[in-house]
Amino acid sequence: MKILLFGKNGQVGWELQRSLAPLGELIALDARSESLCGDLTNLAGIANTIRTVAPDIIVNAAAHTAVDKAESEPDLADTLNTLAPEIMAKEAARLGAWLVHYSTDYVFDGSGKVAWRESDATGPLSTYGKSKLAGELAIIASGCRHLIFRTSWVYAARGGNFAKTMLKLAKERDSLKVINDQIGAPTGADLLADVTAHAIRTALLQPEVSGLYHLVAGGETSWHGYANFVIEFARKAGVEIKVPADAIAPVPTTAFPTPANRPLNSRLDTQKLQNTFNLYLPHWQSGVTRMLTEIL
Repeated sequence: MKILLFGKNGQVGWELQRSLAPLGELIALDARSESLCGDLTNLAGIANTIRTVAPDIIVNAAAHTAVDKAESEPDLADTLNTLAPEIMAKEAARLGAWLVHYSTDYVFDGSGKVAWRESDATGPLSTYGKSKLAGELAIIASGCRHLIFRTSWVYAARGGNFAKTMLKLAKERDSLKVINDQIGAPTGADLLADVTAHAIRTALLQPEVSGLYHLVAGGETSWHGYANFVIEFARKAGVEIKVPADAIAPVPTTAFPTPANRPLNSRLDTQKLQNTFNLYLPHWQSGVTRMLTEIL
């Protein structure tokens, strides 16, 4: 079996190189790959790469993920998040291959307090969310066999992340302000990669599982709760933390205006995924603890 991975050096792509390797021959590309095109801005190049490799499975871990920046460069966001996945989907349909693709809770408007189901009406608030939703719809319209995983609040030990930022600030400042009215589940790139590999194994035997799924860690928290967990873990681990525990103030999203509107409710209902693939998704604290243990 041959697997073609786009976005090999992103947070999820890096973990996918590990989780997908045992499944078959893995060809992993990024925007700087030379022998084959992995640059999603080169749509013809992406199509030619897929035709040359003729993979059994295409995994797209590349995207425009700079949410605020997307507001000022909508054409680039559209190319990376809509047009490139559409090309992949059409080529997958032509080959009879599977396409695995990652999407986001930003396809919803963030209203209410109930976890979003796959069947709920979408209503993206941002250019990023709109481009990701359009990508989903293009994949589904292509008729290719696909696994689309909507996720949220993704982190990894490799590269920058919210936890690292909070730890840096906690070592430098006497007080912090952290948003407390956005609710979601911090989800590790390693969890996404491992579930992807498991789902692919199932899909190859049961093609009827083709579809859209929500994939996040269990439980929920706010960015404020997430920050508190990270900082207290570090404090107990012996890291020199300057900010007192009672000086991490909860503030609303309006305290930090940004170019892109962010959903307040990022909860995603994962029951469909767990039932279809016979999976249990661990609570977010277990993955964050593992990541913190690795970076501290």
